[in-house]
Amino acid sequence: MPELVSHPEEVKVISRRWGQGAADIDKYIELGGYAALRKCIEQGPEWVINEMKTSGLRGRGGAGFPTGMKWSFVPKQSEKPKYVLVNGDESEPGTCKDHLIFLHDPHSVIEGTMIAGLAIGAKVGFIYLRGEYRYLIEIMERALAQCYERGILGKNIFGTGFDFDALSHTGAGAYEVGEESALMESLEGKRGVPRIKPPFPAVVGLYGGPTVINNAETIASVPFIIEMGGAAYAKLGTERNGGTRLFGISGKVNRPGVYELPMGYNLKKMIYEVAGGIPNGKALKAVVPGGASCPILRADEIDVGMDFDQMGKAGTMLGSAGVVVLDETVSIVEFALRTIKFYQHESCGWCIPCREGTDWLKKTMTRFYEGYGTTKDIDNMRYLAENMLGRTFCPLGDAAAMPMIGFFKKFRDEFEEYIRANPSAPESQALVELVGA
Repeated sequence: MPELVSHPEEVKVISRRWGQGAADIDKYIELGGYAALRKCIEQGPEWVINEMKTSGLRGRGGAGFPTGMKWSFVPKQSEKPKYVLVNGDESEPGTCKDHLIFLHDPHSVIEGTMIAGLAIGAKVGFIYLRGEYRYLIEIMERALAQCYERGILGKNIFGTGFDFDALSHTGAGAYEVGEESALMESLEGKRGVPRIKPPFPAVVGLYGGPTVINNAETIASVPFIIEMGGAAYAKLGTERNGGTRLFGISGKVNRPGVYELPMGYNLKKMIYEVAGGIPNGKALKAVVPGGASCPILRADEIDVGMDFDQMGKAGTMLGSAGVVVLDETVSIVEFALRTIKFYQHESCGWCIPCREGTDWLKKTMTRFYEGYGTTKDIDNMRYLAENMLGRTFCPLGDAAAMPMIGFFKKFRDEFEEYIRANPSAPESQALVELVGA
């Protein structure tokens, strides 16, 4: 079991039950579980949606779309059944938060799913876990079974007439199904490739019915928001970025781990105080602030707040809040190669810009890393990445292009130095002949 870390400046909302045995329903109820669901049933759907809007909760999977607004898009009347879909396919490199929710507090996901179902008029919810999280599916299935045993799932819940069923499902290890429409295709038993939008899931989603899709952390936050009130939750964060966030800090830091901090928490402070700074007296080189798809920040750019808006102004994204710290020993050239290899491998191949773009970036980057690169390669790779942006069916193409553009923009000098320092590079050989060395 992963070791839990903590820091005095954490604001424990979603993580407050971790390490207390709340995976068991008796402990969960003892610690206040399912009280929020009862309150929502009493207050009704409109009240729930308004509380979500007031809370300022934005999607914790990366897009940052306001949760209450997303729920309000679902039509009140529908000939087809409505669904709630929890996206627990946590596959973004550098991201390591959702698995702790499933491990320590799976009932918060179930309760949040039920509240979302009540809000939009759905009777069924699906909880989709990452394929590599096989050990967590047993925990989730046990939690679901306990709910059915206690009458918390099924028919006439709490004797109120509210019906709701929830099922767990696991993927097969495909990063692509983290994209919401590919996730629905996978659940329907088809190949996990994206759908063309519109129509959007809120109108035509799973099995053709209106569907709300939220990240696991987003859904797990819902019961806590209901308990403390939307306005109080909003005050924990910054304007338009309510509440707290689970930040997964990894890489070259003394105290890696998942920390719950207020939205807008300063990134520099997060690295040097919360995560204990850089080991062995090394200097900070760069930070990937929100998972591998987010453009990189240089060491002199990290004095910035970690919320969706401030990250956008800094030229990057908050993403899934997977903070990857790189010290002076890390080669950006090698890091770039590892990044594009991942996205090339995970591309579903459905659309040409992503399928061909990631492949050519990987091939060129591999040749560059092996010592046969030229300055023109840097220009060509950046040009290729820029022309992938906004031209793919789903965001995977952008997720591959944006970090590569960031590497070439922020660390071009390191790529050029890599050419000069490698004797096998064509430009290095030409330079040797020129100076007669």
